[in-house]
Amino acid sequence: MKFFKYHALGNDYIIINPANVGEELTPSQVKVICHRNYGIGSDGILFGPLTSEENDFSLRIFNPDGSEAEKSGNGLRIFSKYLWDQGLIQENPFTVLTVGGKVRSQVHAGGREVTVEMGKVSFDSSVIPVEGPPREVLNESISVDGQELLFCAATIGNPHCIIFRDEITAEEARKWGPLIENASLFPNRTNVQFMKILDRNNIQIEIWERGAGYTLASGSSSSAAAAVAHRLGMCDSRIDVHMPGGKIEITIYDDFSVLMKGPVTRIAEGTIANEMFNQPI
Repeated sequence: MKFFKYHALGNDYIIINPANVGEELTPSQVKVICHRNYGIGSDGILFGPLTSEENDFSLRIFNPDGSEAEKSGNGLRIFSKYLWDQGLIQENPFTVLTVGGKVRSQVHAGGREVTVEMGKVSFDSSVIPVEGPPREVLNESISVDGQELLFCAATIGNPHCIIFRDEITAEEARKWGPLIENASLFPNRTNVQFMKILDRNNIQIEIWERGAGYTLASGSSSSAAAAVAHRLGMCDSRIDVHMPGGKIEITIYDDFSVLMKGPVTRIAEGTIANEMFNQPI
């Protein structure tokens, strides 16, 4: 089983081409491949390209816990860079179908940067989903570990909970992230961002990803957090999102469609040994 490994601002993914596997990956295989000690180690697996009748490419995305993710902004940028490196695309825009919807992507700067049209952000509780009556989930309160936290919820093909804080820390994200991810308020679990507004064009976030845990950077998290900041009038439509792994550039249009731009780096490629799958993880 051949693999390729890339990272986008420290958010690392392993790419496995279905043509090199001959069958689908099982959750147990995903878990061991992503394991930092017993496998290669990554924040997830990109399984593609798959054939698509109406789109240029199709992609499945798996979390380290073996579950399947609807969409990943960094994953889509990485997948786009991989397609570029394999000579499957050039500088023209192309489409990628994910479980969370279709995106339009483009590689530029000689393959060093990727722009992705992430789709539209929705704050509708029935779409995200969030328990309770139909509403836009804005400026609500959630009780976590005895604390009342102000939050908004959104989806851009996958669910997000954005927590407002005057100051943010990795320790706080690690402590409260898993509790919020699995709160009964979110039927499908949720990604969590702890957000600090810096000014009209800059925000800072710490990220806890559903099924992956604490993460240095996230494209869909950046998109959701920036959209919330803009929806509440805290930021303009052009926002730089600062994360421990680096910066992603977000542009939000009038209909809350999001354009995301950021770098991608190729790390390595190799072959997975069959004996790796004989370990109970």
